[in-house]
Amino acid sequence: MGHGHGHGTTAAASASGRLVGRLWVAFGIAAAIMAVEFAVGVATGSLALISDAAHMLTDVVGVGLALAAIVVARRARSKPGRTFGLYRAEVLAALANAVLLFGVAAYVVYEAVERFTDPPEVAGLPVLLAATAGLAANVVSFFLLRDGAQESINVRGAYLEVVADLIGSLGVLVSALITLATGWRWADPIIGVAIGLWVLPRTWSLARRALRILFQHAPERVDVDELAARLGGVPGVAEVHDLHVWTLTSGMEVASAHLTTTECADQAGVLDTARELLHHDYGIEHATLQVEHRAAASKCKQLSW
Repeated sequence: MGHGHGHGTTAAASASGRLVGRLWVAFGIAAAIMAVEFAVGVATGSLALISDAAHMLTDVVGVGLALAAIVVARRARSKPGRTFGLYRAEVLAALANAVLLFGVAAYVVYEAVERFTDPPEVAGLPVLLAATAGLAANVVSFFLLRDGAQESINVRGAYLEVVADLIGSLGVLVSALITLATGWRWADPIIGVAIGLWVLPRTWSLARRALRILFQHAPERVDVDELAARLGGVPGVAEVHDLHVWTLTSGMEVASAHLTTTECADQAGVLDTARELLHHDYGIEHATLQVEHRAAASKCKQLSW
């Protein structure tokens, strides 16, 4: 009976860990703009600007959660009892971001609907200037995090915070322009509803992805039945059972399986071929495979769970 595992030639690192520098820059930009918007909003009495600053606070909290998760995950790798480290902290941070986004989006919609009955007057010029600064800052953060959001669910949570606030700043900017040009007070609540409805479905998508990882579902890109069939097609393999594929955190996918071989099969060759299949065709860098002859396989009880 043979056992083996496959992994890359270098030590694995989570996708978000490689993007920590960009996250720090985005964090600094969001914190600075948030402070400016709060100060101008309080000084002018602009509820719209204070609301946008509160939305910017979710950027600061969201990116801060992403950074904290990376730091925790890195430190945990040195602990002998934590064989997978604390990489799931990154997924929990993404889920927390989704909950935070949902709360903010729901509040924006609620507040906007309330304003339809008595729309307040908004100071157009200071709101316009502050919203322009916020928009510029969010555009910078957007480009910093855009590529990383495709690799890491943790970074995607922070990225969606930035995108939501970018749309929010754009909405406030449009509202300020309309107010300055026409004095129409309903611009603010209408744009508020549009922002909230835009954010909600993206929040659900992020939460669903995080929950898939936490529940240890197979990655969406991996067809488990197809993978089992392809492993079963490796020369010398008679049966595949106890196949499991899951995601530890974004960019770190793991597999395990039992491969039953024919009597004359070369177990080392079967192991190497199966590992190469997982690595090359499915991008799975870490796989733990148990290779067993047909006679020994009868003693291997497949898990009922």
